[in-house]
Amino acid sequence: MEENKQQPRLPDNWAFRFFTIWSGQAISLFGSSLVQFALVWYLTKESGSATVLAMATLVAMLPQILLGPLAGAFVDRHDRRKIIIVADGVIMLATLGLVFIFAAGRAEIWHIYAIMFVRGLGGAFHWPAMQASTSLMVPKKHLARIAGMNQTLQGAVSIIAPPLGAVLIEVMSTQNVLLIDVGTALFAILPLFFIPIPQPARNGKKAEETRLWQDMKEGFAYVKSWPGLLAIIAMASAINFLLAPIWSLAPLLVINHFNGGALQFGLLDSFWGVGMILGGVILTVWGGFKQKIKTSMMGMMGIGAGIILVGAAPSSAFYLALIGMFIVGVMVPFVNGPLMAIIQTIVPPDMQGRVMSLLGSAAMAVAPLGLLVAGPMSDWLGIRTWYWISGTLTLLMGIGAFFIPAIMNVENNQNGD
Repeated sequence: MEENKQQPRLPDNWAFRFFTIWSGQAISLFGSSLVQFALVWYLTKESGSATVLAMATLVAMLPQILLGPLAGAFVDRHDRRKIIIVADGVIMLATLGLVFIFAAGRAEIWHIYAIMFVRGLGGAFHWPAMQASTSLMVPKKHLARIAGMNQTLQGAVSIIAPPLGAVLIEVMSTQNVLLIDVGTALFAILPLFFIPIPQPARNGKKAEETRLWQDMKEGFAYVKSWPGLLAIIAMASAINFLLAPIWSLAPLLVINHFNGGALQFGLLDSFWGVGMILGGVILTVWGGFKQKIKTSMMGMMGIGAGIILVGAAPSSAFYLALIGMFIVGVMVPFVNGPLMAIIQTIVPPDMQGRVMSLLGSAAMAVAPLGLLVAGPMSDWLGIRTWYWISGTLTLLMGIGAFFIPAIMNVENNQNGD
């Protein structure tokens, strides 16, 4: 299988250009994490229901599920810089609207759902545009390192944002916490007005010579021709079914099982973040196994073991849950980093938006089922039940993948080769 040969010649100052944009996006990510913490904690205190939290996560996912293939084709046809600017702007304006709703004292749960949906809509276009642009701005030899840096960044944000969010909720009004996200979004948008993002050369016909649905069809055909990628998508769908509820149920696990509050909830996220930083650093230095997919499957096994530990921790041993979340955090970069590097290295730049969106949409498509099942089940059988089930099955799938040739040969079998 040939690797991607379409990367244009990069300017000598590629690092300055990329990291200026990356830094702005990093600051915006921090603001978004504060908003996410504030909204989840608000819903937890107002409702105390696992079903409400599961529904909030479902609403945020719907745009990616419904529009992912369309967004990916759109990204591959149009100026990715403008798409990122508009997506970030929509997210910022949605949050600003919620600020006014809270300031007026009229906030209701359905308002939170609506804003989460709009923010998810912006994210459905932003994520594939940013990820597909990375391979055009960074030399191929550094893509794995950038993937590790992204995982480290997410870990760092997870350490800082939750406890800071817990403190801010206690000393500030919700609308003022939300305003922080509005301000940080500007750091993501402004650099894009001055720094260009290269556009990929298209294979075959130009964008104006084809219709959007034809590009979508081409994306489906490309993924279908790659057996290993299809197998990974199937596994990712199963994993998302199991793991999506884990994060939405965490606040109630803290309150109902460990008798904790916002601080304990923040610590749970922070230990996950510390783990992600460590895992990202290890991946950046080590680079993983030569066969990248082995690193990903090892990480999946570790995630399953960590979740089992969280669910098994007795109410008097909150520290065991923190250790479990730390393990999960360490293993997440081992799963995501190598998979992203495989796609960015092998898939042609003019196809990456579609491939990444299809992967994300397929993985998320079954997550609502998991949320719809996990919410009522947890209300009925207890929050810990879903942690035990999902952790065990994730561990078993990671082990089983080593016996599936299509998955283990994913880096060599594109187009059936």
